[in-house]
Amino acid sequence: MAATNAGGPVAARADGIWKVYGSGEARVAALRGVSAEFGRGRFTAIMGPSGSGKSTLMHCLAGLDTVSEGTVHIGGTEISTLGDKALTRLRRDRIGFIFQQFNLLPTLSAAENIRLPLDIAGRKADPQWWDTVIGTVGLKDRLSHRPSQLSGGQQQRVACARALMGRPDVIFADEPTGNLDSRSGAEVLSFLRSSVREHGQTIVMVTHDPVAASYADRVVFLADGSIVDELADPTAETVLDTMKRLDAPSDSVML
Repeated sequence: MAATNAGGPVAARADGIWKVYGSGEARVAALRGVSAEFGRGRFTAIMGPSGSGKSTLMHCLAGLDTVSEGTVHIGGTEISTLGDKALTRLRRDRIGFIFQQFNLLPTLSAAENIRLPLDIAGRKADPQWWDTVIGTVGLKDRLSHRPSQLSGGQQQRVACARALMGRPDVIFADEPTGNLDSRSGAEVLSFLRSSVREHGQTIVMVTHDPVAASYADRVVFLADGSIVDELADPTAETVLDTMKRLDAPSDSVML
């Protein structure tokens, strides 16, 4: 089964990708011929049971890991054939990242952490866009604070602002609410949702949480390294029902 974008331009695409670790008896296929499209200006969640390959798929899409077979595109660029320097440049200039662990530098202020990717690239933040992003994440009175002076939710909002500031083609978020309480998680998810709706951002998010997935436009489900289902306009209830079916014994799972 392939996950296809319902019309419109595609921000990221996987065509028949395999990811294999080891060889011989130790060979493990984390991804098995996965094909999927992720539309520009859309919020897609990737879900699946533990070990289904969802994080591996995101890492391959983002150029953080190589594929064993198949191709990956960001926009019109095939990244699976890029050299290290070109891939590093593409990740820096065209991809944003949000991780569960925040990955903020403790010696830098919130503002300095947000600007860091632009500083590394030798670019300056557009003042109007800066004000828009900072206003959206509600950090105006926290910009001089270091990460240790911020709550977990505030730190993750700094990470979200950092990912969005360079106006990347696509933001990849790996369990972005995994370390947050429910209220802080809802704040972060609302920001991600509004960045798609109001600013046309593209987000691909790996999550295990049906509530988090309900903020997305669609959910793609993996099991045993393959795409087995997808939902449009998901609710927490429909996501949970699908996950329960995928977690059921294999003889009762309909693929």
